[in-house]
Amino acid sequence: MAHALAQNSFLTGGNATYIAEIFAQYLVDPASVDPSWAAFFAGLDDDARAVLGELKGASWARARTRIVGADDPAAAVPAKGGKAPAKPAPVANDAVPTLDNATLRAAARDSIQAMILIRTYRIRGHLEATLDPLGLEPPKPVDDLTLEHHGFTSADLDRQIYVGGQLGFEVATLREIVARCRAVYSRTIGIEYMHIQDPEQRLWIQQRIEGVTENTTDFTPRGKRAIYERLIAAEGLERFLDKKYTGTKRFGLEGGETLVPAIEQVLKRGSQLGLEEVVFGMPHRGRLNILTNVMVKPFKALFSEFQGNSASPDDVQGSGDVKYHLGTSADREFDGKMVHLSLTANPSHLEACDPVVVGKVRAKQEQRGDTDRTKVMAMLLHGDAAFAGQGLVAETLALAELRGYRTGGTIHFIVNNQIGFTTAPSYSRFTPYPSDLAKAVQAPIFHINGDDPEAVVHASRIAIEFRMMFKRDVVIDIVCYRRHGHNEGDEPAFTQPLMYRKIATHPTTRQIYEDRLIAEGLMTKAEAEAEVNRFFDHLEQEFDASKSYKPNKADWLEGKWTGMKTAPNDDRRGATGVAPDVLKEVGLGLTKYPEGFNVNRKIVRQLEAKRVAFETGEGIDWATAEALAFGTLLVEGVPVRLSGQDSGRGTFSQRHSVLIDQDTEARYEPLNNLRPEGKQSRYEVIDSPLAEASVLGFDYGYSMAEPHALVLWEGQFGDFVNGAQVIIDQFICSSESKWLRMSGLVMLLPHGYEGQGPEHSSARPERFLQLCAEDNMQICNLTTPANYFHALRRQIRRDFRKPLIIMTPKSLLRLKACQSNLADFGPESSFHRVLGNEGDLVANEAVKRVVICTGKVYYDLAAEREKRGQKDIAIVRLEQIYPFPDEALGDELALYPNADIVWCQEEPENQGAWFFVDRRIEGTLTRINHKTQRPVYVGRVAAAAPATGLLKRHNLEQAGLVNTALTVG
Repeated sequence: MAHALAQNSFLTGGNATYIAEIFAQYLVDPASVDPSWAAFFAGLDDDARAVLGELKGASWARARTRIVGADDPAAAVPAKGGKAPAKPAPVANDAVPTLDNATLRAAARDSIQAMILIRTYRIRGHLEATLDPLGLEPPKPVDDLTLEHHGFTSADLDRQIYVGGQLGFEVATLREIVARCRAVYSRTIGIEYMHIQDPEQRLWIQQRIEGVTENTTDFTPRGKRAIYERLIAAEGLERFLDKKYTGTKRFGLEGGETLVPAIEQVLKRGSQLGLEEVVFGMPHRGRLNILTNVMVKPFKALFSEFQGNSASPDDVQGSGDVKYHLGTSADREFDGKMVHLSLTANPSHLEACDPVVVGKVRAKQEQRGDTDRTKVMAMLLHGDAAFAGQGLVAETLALAELRGYRTGGTIHFIVNNQIGFTTAPSYSRFTPYPSDLAKAVQAPIFHINGDDPEAVVHASRIAIEFRMMFKRDVVIDIVCYRRHGHNEGDEPAFTQPLMYRKIATHPTTRQIYEDRLIAEGLMTKAEAEAEVNRFFDHLEQEFDASKSYKPNKADWLEGKWTGMKTAPNDDRRGATGVAPDVLKEVGLGLTKYPEGFNVNRKIVRQLEAKRVAFETGEGIDWATAEALAFGTLLVEGVPVRLSGQDSGRGTFSQRHSVLIDQDTEARYEPLNNLRPEGKQSRYEVIDSPLAEASVLGFDYGYSMAEPHALVLWEGQFGDFVNGAQVIIDQFICSSESKWLRMSGLVMLLPHGYEGQGPEHSSARPERFLQLCAEDNMQICNLTTPANYFHALRRQIRRDFRKPLIIMTPKSLLRLKACQSNLADFGPESSFHRVLGNEGDLVANEAVKRVVICTGKVYYDLAAEREKRGQKDIAIVRLEQIYPFPDEALGDELALYPNADIVWCQEEPENQGAWFFVDRRIEGTLTRINHKTQRPVYVGRVAAAAPATGLLKRHNLEQAGLVNTALTVG
């Protein structure tokens, strides 16, 4: 039989290995092989050369198998500088006939071209797949998938060709090869994976989809019924809502119902592979369906919300949100394995939740000790227009494999309904697919016709297996449609009449699959109708129950949040001081590094200065105070995470929390070596990618999941924070009010006017202050290292969490006047919202003016006042601007009953804190019955840009505002 096979396919496995070895020898030295072989190889194009190596077969194949009777192509050419090598004895092989090299080369050419054809299908076969369920744009023929393109004709279809195990064939006819290629790559699943550079990942996918199964799963009757039941639930909910609440916005899933069984497959198969928790993020489209049919939110709870009732108990405060933005959590069982599911609340700002979700996943992985990233996973659902259009998608994908942000891969579902509101795909992208962006991170991409539920579930199974194996992102692009307009009250035929004419007569996915199961004899029409009716009966029962439904409790202070409380109105300070022996232990630990570790000489001098400061108890600068806050929390068992651009060293070369050996570039982190392993928590400092929105969103998500760690995000300059404005507006300032979700995130924003121009001066405090209400966050512009220390520790030492935004200094980092004594960090010390006047003054009643300010300008004012010798002007610092410290400020202002009151700031009048504090200071003055009823503004005039770019002009402006503030008329 082997001899007969060889008559039809000259290129057997042994011969293939032999040819591949000749080719390898040719690549090293073309002159070392027989001229006829050299000419053969020289005539090959790049594709042929790429596949020729595949002829070698498996890596464990026996090397140097020779062809019986064929001339040794290397023997004809003498070795350079010597005699021709002796011809080795022929290898006995009854399965291989005696062939001449010309015949062998012809067989090799056929095999190579056939393998190029296979390779082309792997790369471009998806372009001929039938993906659009509406058939609006049938796939166009692809020229390089034709036989003629590869040197074959229809006359060659029944010729046997050796393909060396490709597609599961050792030898096959060209007809069989093409049929399997089309079945695997050009049916209702199109796969893109050949862009992946890792050969092991490519091979895994090939082996998983090629072969006799032809990229399908042979579902059991029970498995098919399970898919059908999920489709009934997905379609049935939408139909029921449309009937009961006609025209009400719900952003339904109609047309994309296969998403539900697809997610179920990911969860089920994932649980078998060790998955224990999944964090979801998704837009409003289809959210109600996922909330109920995946997250098992009671239908009666959803119907109650449609009736205008709150999703939270009556005693829970907050604005609430529309029902298609809300999240939930649940525990589900799959084949005896429990999986915890949580759906993150999301604004209508598409894709804004992406980095938040992966940040939460990272925190949960660290809580579980999930170092191999198997137990907790992110699943993100996207619309086609948003995935292609929103930059946060690219930013979040870029985090996938980075230190400090790696989560072991996300499953991405694109609900590709081939439209964005009213915009056709051709107007919103120029690439063939919305998923093309994912190729940049080498994610495999599965495109599936949404009307083939079995194909969708099959692809989803492969996707989760790949993710769990390789810990990489995977994209599942379900090509479907949107049965109604953007919302249920919209008329889509205004802009897409042809599409919606087709949709009007197109059967639902459930109907199509039902007909298929009936045709397969797995159910009757009557049985199918009974299944549908049972589900609708259940919904009617839930609808009746919804009329008296009351939510039992809010789940926001459970799990890791147990013990936390809502913030009291008194804004307690918390116990933030630290014992002197601990301060010195941590402080001296910050100055040590291993013997033989070659630290940069400049940093050695800095470390020595720190050591002296800790020994004398004087001269603690800003960066040292920060390190003390971190270090004391670490030895108390509180993890610290700091991320941002250049955060390890610090933008202004102030932090140096990572020491780099100048000879080996080895890293040493003093904060992780304060005490022996196991005796302190972990400090993680990450130099982030050059992105704001994704990284801030990630760290915000991390803080949502981990209330017992100090989590900080730092802007390179505060000016750049507006690149993440959507995260600030939609999450940080309002998530507690909208969704009952706290965060203790700290944002460090370098801010201060020092002549560096409009792009490096302002963190836009006015924007943060404009967002302040209902004690939603804290805004500070601090002036002492000790107060910074206490502000950071206060975040952890209270029993509630609020975001903290700090305008951090630049020039003050090295200003001698901006230092604290070690006693200021001790047990009796704490955070001060307001700092009163420092320095000798005349009697309080004789003080003529009180200048209230915040941040760096204080030091300009204090230095000029000292230079002038003025004793009748007090300077009061507002360290915390919000929550506004009315009582503390009133106590200070009451000391000077005869003074006029000035507010002084560096920023232009329309920026900075002025518009925020003006009326509040007025309220304080009125409350204490001060003679001055309203503060006078002193600062730069209103301006479109934050600052001038001209240093001379800056200096004149700064001197002018200081002079005005200190000149009593």
